[in-house]
Amino acid sequence: MKENNELLEHIYQDAEMAYYTLEKLEEFLKEKDNKIKGLVEETKLEYLSFKERAESHLEKDNQEIVPEDIVTKWMAKMGIKKEVKSDNSDSSIADLLIKGISMGSINMEKKIKDYEKSCNKEDLKLAKDFLRFQEEKIEKLKKYL
Repeated sequence: MKENNELLEHIYQDAEMAYYTLEKLEEFLKEKDNKIKGLVEETKLEYLSFKERAESHLEKDNQEIVPEDIVTKWMAKMGIKKEVKSDNSDSSIADLLIKGISMGSINMEKKIKDYEKSCNKEDLKLAKDFLRFQEEKIEKLKKYL
Protein backbone atom coordinates (compact mmCIF):
# COMPACT_ATOMS: atom_id res chain seq x y z
CA MET A 1 0.00 0.00 0.00
CA LYS A 2 2.87 2.36 0.79
CA GLU A 3 4.19 1.94 -2.75
CA ASN A 4 0.84 2.97 -4.24
CA ASN A 5 0.83 6.09 -2.11
CA GLU A 6 4.36 7.09 -3.05
CA LEU A 7 3.57 6.67 -6.73
CA LEU A 8 0.31 8.62 -6.39
CA GLU A 9 1.98 11.35 -4.31
CA HIS A 10 4.59 11.75 -7.04
CA ILE A 11 1.90 12.10 -9.72
CA TYR A 12 -0.04 14.54 -7.54
CA GLN A 13 2.95 16.74 -6.73
CA ASP A 14 4.34 16.71 -10.26
CA ALA A 15 0.95 17.55 -11.78
CA GLU A 16 0.26 20.21 -9.15
CA MET A 17 3.61 21.89 -9.73
CA ALA A 18 3.24 21.73 -13.52
CA TYR A 19 -0.27 23.19 -13.31
CA TYR A 20 0.98 26.01 -11.10
CA THR A 21 3.93 26.87 -13.34
CA LEU A 22 1.82 26.76 -16.51
CA GLU A 23 -0.71 29.04 -14.85
CA LYS A 24 2.08 31.52 -14.07
CA LEU A 25 3.45 31.18 -17.59
CA GLU A 26 0.01 32.05 -18.96
CA GLU A 27 -0.04 35.17 -16.79
CA PHE A 28 3.34 36.28 -18.16
CA LEU A 29 2.21 35.60 -21.75
CA LYS A 30 -1.23 37.20 -21.35
CA GLU A 31 -0.42 40.41 -23.21
CA LYS A 32 1.90 38.70 -25.69
CA ASP A 33 1.04 37.34 -29.13
CA ASN A 34 2.39 33.80 -28.86
CA LYS A 35 1.02 30.95 -30.97
CA ILE A 36 1.96 28.46 -28.24
CA LYS A 37 -0.59 29.86 -25.76
CA GLY A 38 -3.29 27.38 -26.82
CA LEU A 39 -1.00 24.42 -26.20
CA VAL A 40 0.04 25.88 -22.84
CA GLU A 41 -3.63 26.15 -21.81
CA GLU A 42 -4.41 22.62 -23.04
CA THR A 43 -1.40 21.19 -21.19
CA LYS A 44 -2.28 23.05 -18.00
CA LEU A 45 -5.80 21.61 -18.00
CA GLU A 46 -4.51 18.09 -18.62
CA TYR A 47 -2.11 18.44 -15.69
CA LEU A 48 -5.06 19.58 -13.57
CA SER A 49 -6.94 16.45 -14.57
CA PHE A 50 -4.03 14.20 -13.52
CA LYS A 51 -3.70 16.11 -10.24
CA GLU A 52 -7.38 15.57 -9.50
CA ARG A 53 -7.23 11.90 -10.47
CA ALA A 54 -4.23 11.26 -8.22
CA GLU A 55 -5.94 13.21 -5.44
CA SER A 56 -9.04 11.05 -5.82
CA HIS A 57 -6.96 7.85 -5.58
CA LEU A 58 -5.18 9.16 -2.48
CA GLU A 59 -8.45 10.19 -0.82
CA LYS A 60 -9.91 6.77 -1.56
CA ASP A 61 -7.03 5.27 0.44
CA ASN A 62 -7.51 7.89 3.20
CA GLN A 63 -4.03 9.27 2.56
CA GLU A 64 -2.86 12.75 3.38
CA ILE A 65 -2.33 14.94 0.34
CA VAL A 66 0.88 16.93 0.57
CA PRO A 67 1.06 19.90 -1.81
CA GLU A 68 4.36 21.27 -3.08
CA ASP A 69 5.91 23.79 -0.70
CA ILE A 70 5.52 27.51 -1.30
CA VAL A 71 9.26 28.17 -1.68
CA THR A 72 9.52 25.72 -4.58
CA LYS A 73 6.53 27.35 -6.23
CA TRP A 74 7.94 30.84 -5.72
CA MET A 75 11.29 29.81 -7.20
CA ALA A 76 9.55 28.30 -10.22
CA LYS A 77 7.52 31.47 -10.71
CA MET A 78 10.64 33.65 -10.60
CA GLY A 79 12.46 31.33 -12.99
CA ILE A 80 9.63 31.47 -15.49
CA LYS A 81 9.39 35.25 -15.18
CA LYS A 82 13.11 35.60 -15.86
CA GLU A 83 12.99 33.26 -18.87
CA VAL A 84 9.96 34.95 -20.43
CA LYS A 85 11.43 38.38 -19.83
CA SER A 86 14.68 37.48 -21.59
CA ASP A 87 13.02 35.64 -24.52
CA ASN A 88 9.30 35.08 -24.92
CA SER A 89 9.43 33.52 -28.38
CA ASP A 90 7.42 30.36 -28.98
CA SER A 91 10.68 28.48 -29.51
CA SER A 92 12.07 29.60 -26.17
CA ILE A 93 8.83 28.78 -24.34
CA ALA A 94 8.68 25.35 -26.01
CA ASP A 95 12.30 24.68 -25.01
CA LEU A 96 11.58 25.67 -21.41
CA LEU A 97 8.50 23.43 -21.25
CA ILE A 98 10.23 20.49 -22.92
CA LYS A 99 13.01 20.63 -20.33
CA GLY A 100 10.54 20.75 -17.45
CA ILE A 101 8.27 18.02 -18.76
CA SER A 102 11.28 15.85 -19.64
CA MET A 103 12.52 16.00 -16.06
CA GLY A 104 9.06 14.99 -14.88
CA SER A 105 8.78 12.12 -17.35
CA ILE A 106 12.21 10.75 -16.42
CA ASN A 107 11.23 10.77 -12.75
CA MET A 108 7.87 9.18 -13.57
CA GLU A 109 9.55 6.43 -15.56
CA LYS A 110 11.84 5.68 -12.60
CA LYS A 111 8.87 5.57 -10.21
CA ILE A 112 6.98 3.19 -12.50
CA LYS A 113 9.97 0.86 -12.65
CA ASP A 114 10.39 1.05 -8.87
CA TYR A 115 6.76 0.27 -8.09
CA GLU A 116 5.32 -1.66 -11.03
CA LYS A 117 5.51 -5.02 -9.25
CA SER A 118 4.14 -3.80 -5.92
CA CYS A 119 1.47 -1.30 -7.00
CA ASN A 120 -2.16 -2.01 -7.71
CA LYS A 121 -3.12 -2.06 -11.38
CA GLU A 122 -5.37 1.01 -11.23
CA ASP A 123 -2.66 3.25 -9.78
CA LEU A 124 -0.04 1.83 -12.13
CA LYS A 125 -2.33 2.55 -15.10
CA LEU A 126 -2.69 6.16 -13.92
CA ALA A 127 1.10 6.46 -13.70
CA LYS A 128 1.58 5.01 -17.19
CA ASP A 129 -1.13 7.30 -18.58
CA PHE A 130 0.63 10.25 -16.95
CA LEU A 131 3.97 9.24 -18.49
CA ARG A 132 2.38 8.79 -21.93
CA PHE A 133 0.73 12.22 -21.62
CA GLN A 134 4.10 13.82 -20.80
CA GLU A 135 5.81 12.12 -23.74
CA GLU A 136 3.04 13.21 -26.12
CA LYS A 137 3.27 16.82 -24.91
CA ILE A 138 7.01 16.86 -25.54
CA GLU A 139 6.38 15.76 -29.14
CA LYS A 140 3.74 18.47 -29.63
CA LEU A 141 6.06 21.11 -28.17
CA LYS A 142 8.91 20.14 -30.50
CA LYS A 143 6.91 21.62 -33.39
CA TYR A 144 7.52 25.07 -31.87
CA LEU A 145 11.31 24.75 -31.69
